[in-house]
Parts: sequence; C-alpha cells; structure tokens
Amino acid sequence: MRLKPEQNRLDMGKITEKLLLEKCTPKNTKLEQVKTLNLSKLGLKSSDLPVPLLSRLRCLEQLDLSGNRLQEMPSGLFLPALRSLDLTNNEMEDVTTLATLTTLEDLRTEDNLYVTVSDNYKLMILLPKLRFYNGKDISTAANHIRYDNSENLRKRVLALWETSFSLPDHRTAEKLAIVERDFVNAVRHKVKYGPSSLTDYTKWRVEMIAKEHLHSLTEPNEEYRDAEEPADTKENCSFPFPAKRKRSASAVECDITINPQKIARVSVQAKDSPRRSSRLQSTPHKAERPISTTPRPHKAAQIPATPTRGQSKLLVTPRNGLREQQHQSKEDMPLAKQTRTPAKSARQQRSTEVNETPGKVICTKSLHSSQEPVSLQPLHVLQCHSKQDSPDDFSTQLWACSFQPKLDYNGDVNGATRIVATCGGESVCLIDCETGLVMKKYKVPGEEFFSLAWSTVLMSLEGNVGMRPCSILAAGGKRGLVKLLHPRANMAYGEFRASRKALSILRFSPRQGNLLFTGSYDKNILMWDIGGVDSKYNFKVIQLLVLETTSTPLHFCLPPGTPDTHLIAACEEGLHSYNIQLNKDPKKRSEEMEITFPVYEKDKDHDYHTIDGLGFLTDDVVASKTHMQGSIYLWSWKDTRAQWPNNNNKKKEKVCAVILAELQWSSTDIPYLSLNTCPSKGYVVCGDERGRLWTYHVTDLNANFRSGKAIPATEILEWPLPVRKGQGPVEGPAINSVAMDPELRYLVALSDKNMAVVWIRTESS
Repeated sequence: MRLKPEQNRLDMGKITEKLLLEKCTPKNTKLEQVKTLNLSKLGLKSSDLPVPLLSRLRCLEQLDLSGNRLQEMPSGLFLPALRSLDLTNNEMEDVTTLATLTTLEDLRTEDNLYVTVSDNYKLMILLPKLRFYNGKDISTAANHIRYDNSENLRKRVLALWETSFSLPDHRTAEKLAIVERDFVNAVRHKVKYGPSSLTDYTKWRVEMIAKEHLHSLTEPNEEYRDAEEPADTKENCSFPFPAKRKRSASAVECDITINPQKIARVSVQAKDSPRRSSRLQSTPHKAERPISTTPRPHKAAQIPATPTRGQSKLLVTPRNGLREQQHQSKEDMPLAKQTRTPAKSARQQRSTEVNETPGKVICTKSLHSSQEPVSLQPLHVLQCHSKQDSPDDFSTQLWACSFQPKLDYNGDVNGATRIVATCGGESVCLIDCETGLVMKKYKVPGEEFFSLAWSTVLMSLEGNVGMRPCSILAAGGKRGLVKLLHPRANMAYGEFRASRKALSILRFSPRQGNLLFTGSYDKNILMWDIGGVDSKYNFKVIQLLVLETTSTPLHFCLPPGTPDTHLIAACEEGLHSYNIQLNKDPKKRSEEMEITFPVYEKDKDHDYHTIDGLGFLTDDVVASKTHMQGSIYLWSWKDTRAQWPNNNNKKKEKVCAVILAELQWSSTDIPYLSLNTCPSKGYVVCGDERGRLWTYHVTDLNANFRSGKAIPATEILEWPLPVRKGQGPVEGPAINSVAMDPELRYLVALSDKNMAVVWIRTESS
C-alpha cells in the first residue's frame, strides 16, 4: 500500500537556515541567538533533522517538535542551553537518543505509542536536570530513581561481582572484554528488583552500573562516560496472549522414540474468549525456564519486558564454519558432540528409503534466482511454547511461522526483518533469529493456535491529522477467533469470531492489507475486510465473501500476478481454485475448478487428495505436495488455468496440473508437513518426519523434465541433535512448518515436539 503524503510535510532536505529563522520567536537574524523554535506538525522524520545546522542553535532554550514522525533524536545533536523540549504526538522509540540533551528541565512525550514506563525511568537517569515531565513536577520521583533505586541496584551488582567474578591475572584487552561480557550478561539475568513492568529498565540500568564498576577497577583515574543502551533493549518487549494434529502417543521425554501414527485433525468447538482489547504486561523471567505473561488492562503506555535468552533454548552443535554464538550466558548448556546422521528409530525404519544424492533442480521456467545454492547452518533451537513454561514439554506441536515484513516510509513492504512469528499451543512468540531471543510472547489460556499471518494496515494519527502504516499480526486456532495484534506497540487490540469451529489457516492479501482470508473446519473460506485502526485502536470488520469447500482448507495461495481475482485452496480433499472478484455475484460461491495431479491416477489404491503443501515459486510456478506422495510437484498455474473451459456452467470442472518437474521427497504417512518457497533465491524447502529439511535450489536453466523421474534434493539438512542438560540429544521430530525470509538469511523450522530451529546462511554463501 502507499500513503498519501501529508499536506504540511516538508520536502526532504528543506530544513534550512531561512526556515529556522522564520519559525523562531521572537524573530531573529542569527541562529546563534535563537531562544525559542517551533517545528511542530511538519511531518519530520529523524533523518530530516540536520545536525550541523541545528547545532548552531547554541542559545536555544525551548524547542517544539510535536506532531511529527520522529522515532529518535539524531545522533550527535547537542544543544547546550536547551531547557524545554516538546515531543508530543511523535513515534519515539529510543529515548536514549536524548542522552546528549543533559540540560533539559522540562520534557513532554505524550501520545508516543512506543514510549514505555521503563523508558520514563531511563529518562530520569539520562537527564539529570529533568524536573517536569509531561506537565508534572517529578523532582521527588526522579531523585528516588537517580539515588535510592540506583544504589539498591548497585549493591546487587557489586555483590554479584564479589561472589562470582574477578579481574584476570594478566590483563589484556581481550581478557577484559570477556570478563565484561560475562559480567554484564550475568547481572542482566540475575539481578532482580522492582515490579515486572520495569524489567527492561532494570536490565538496562544494571548493565550501565556493571560497566561503570569495571571501568573504575581498570581505569580508576578516568571518568566513566558510557551510557549507551544495551543493543537488545531497543525492541525487546515480551508480552502475552492467549493440536491441530493429534497423536495417539506424544513424546514427553526426549530420549523416547515414537512410532509414527496416522495424524488426524480435531475440530474443537470454540469457547468464549477474553475481552476485546487489553494491554499486555510481562512477568519477571527466571533464567532456568521460559516465562510467559498474563494480560491485564493498562491505560498508560505499554510495558516492555526483557526477552528470554538461553532459558528457552536447546543447544545446537554447529557444523564446521559456523561462527560461535555471542554473549552466551552462564545458564546456557554446554555444547555436545553431534553426529550428522541420527541413529535409526522405529519411525525412520517405517519410512521408505529414497535416493538422497544431492542434485541441482533445473526448472523449465525462468526463475531469476541466484546460480549458486546457499549454505545453511543451525544457529538456535528454542522451546518457547511450553505448557506452563515447563522445560520438559516435548509434546506441544508448533504449527505456523512467518517473518515480519519490513516497511518503508510509504508503507510498502520492503523485505523482512529478522523477527519471525511462531504459533503453537496457547501462545504466539516473536523471535529474533540473530540472537535467539523471544522478543514478545502472547498467551491465551485454553487456546490452541494453528495459523498466523502478517499484514500492514493504516492507523490514524491523534486528532485524525494523518495516517501511518503499522504492521499487524493475526492469529487463530481452535476457538474460531481471530486475534489482532500490534506487536510494535505491545497490543492485542482486538478479536472477532470467524467461525464456530476451529480455524485452520489465515492469509492476508499481498495487495490489499486489510483483506483477510480465513479457513475453518466448517469447510468454509471467508473473506473479511478488517479495515484500519484509529489512534484508540477502534476497528471494524466486514464479511465480504463465503467460499464453500467440500473439506477442511489447509493452505491458501493468491497468485502473485492476480491476487485480486483468484484464490487457490489446498484442502483435505483436493486443490481448488476460486474467483474472488468483489464486483461479481453471488457473495457465496463454490470453486471454479479442481486441479488434479498425475499421482491420483498412478496409484488408485491410496488416496492422495490431501494437499498439505502449497506455495508460489514465481508468478507462475507453483510447488505443491500431496500426503504420502513422496515427492513435490512444480507446475504452471497459467498453463493449468488455460485448460479451464470457462463455459459458465455450474458443474465443477477438473483440470490436470501442467507438471514442470517432480522433486524427490520423503515417503511418509504423516500429513501436514508443509513446504515453503523463497522466490528471490529460487528455493523450495520442506521438512520431513525425521527432523530433516529437504532443500531444492531451482535455477533458470532450460531443460526437459518430462522423463517421469523425480529430481533429488539439492541438499538434505540433517536434524541438528540439540542436547538438554542431563538428558542427552533430542531425536528428530516431524517438521510441521518452515519459513524463510525473502533474502534467505534465516530459515525457521517448527516441529511437533515443541522445538523451533533457526538456521542461518553462512557467509560463504
């Protein structure tokens, strides 16, 4: 989507000396003599503030920047006489960028959605002269934070140093850096003080104190000046929420081998859910286990919490060449030796052996992908969806994952962040793939989430003075409710009932972010308009279409070239195409055609109609697989659709997919092991029942693949054999879902044993 520029927004680079002199009061002819400046409601972003020009305002005492789009103050800005600053109604996130404005006495930050209670505390430390905050005299509270609170934290930090740390005998820069890293990591995890809403502030403050203490020991004659915020506190917010596949036996202990069972989905009648809107707060994290949080109403700014590190991780033994993880905490378990090929289990023995010779897949369609395959290495294994946060939970099944899109100023999706959303059990987690931290956690007791999807909608600014894009997350499961989340603001801002039965799949339109498709166990696909939200998070949902199916929908795809006209639904009983044009009648429709596959006729002794994997590799090439097929089809959507007679009769037409290639995959009787595609890199990836990832690098070289032989995988990534302390390695589970970011920097695989595995592309690739 693209936003209309605000009428009063300045052109880029137009803050000039002339403008500053026009906006000052009283009028002046020299910047060096300006004392009051009003730059409000100009649509300014942080990058629009020219530091060299503003730094000439050496006598500036009052600055009004309200009603802009500032996320932080520009680096290096120093205004030595500034006493009053108004940042009302901006988008401030990083308050530590105000640290250079040490002369501030009066500051306003109302209507900044992302400024938290912890941020308020940080400001009291960073701005030693601050006396008025948001119009209130905070002198007493500020002094308590600066002195009493800081002294209590300092005592705890020094006690931890005395009991657990000391300076190395032979001091080198490298050894001191290691001591600082370990000490800072320890105080951030072990020093607990104050309410849970201040966890983020506490970790930030004790890190500062720890560095000050080390500096006083190593450089006692120098004044310590490092007051930077920890790198991982900028976006670290953990906050709560609330099997699709049921096995007759579940693995509770990691050393138990389970024979695979035929998996059946269970439709659960939805129950009433919590209230529509709530702000979510965190509880303190213990270092030994992952902690979720519970929602409660909160009228003030949202509360960031400290992300979970190490405690929800299993340790992965990296392959050769993988860089070591940085900042490992003392609670992290030691790495164990790993074999690349797991011992055969009963489950593995039941699987049909296949040819696993790596081979590059060459497609007849031009895919514009890179010519060399990438190299992936395991980086993190996390166990963050546990029931009651138990580290012994290896039975919760994880079902869906998706990378958060990155937005540019106009609201257009521009790649993806390194944040991936995962769902399973009663929680939705947001994980930083680089650090392995669980940044946010949403939990709804009694829910079981099966699907999630990201989108971008418009949020109106305070007073309806403009619109801005915001990235939202929708999640749904057995209750039939769609939860709408705004993770950046730590808000579960609403919900609506999409079905009286469980939801199986959610998907937003890539072209219109307000259009949401839901699939449910009542055998219906519904199209909704969820609209945008106002500054108070009010929203309205309208049902637009009902698409009838004969079985439960499992996956949706909207053809990249025609996302407004067609929807392809992979269901329990086949693959179906629907016309979703809103200018057509009726509003309740059946499928236009069923797409069939050669495997249907090849083996009539088995039912291969369950389509449990679907994804577009290009605007035309589709990857799909059927249950028990043992391979993945690549087929042409355009050529297949061209066979549809379009005779406008009410009889459902069957059209055979135009197969371009068949990719060899595992032969297993376990359904719902879905695939994923990365179009920019030409990759198809699908997990199997042994924890392995089958990767296929599809190039743009021409070849004829109508020989009937399946193409082997480019590489099969073995299960990384994570180890839990005292329990040995965890054998390979079934991989229910995989996701890749658009540039294939990271790959995330979710298992049926409550483990999320993050893979990273190595530098060599």
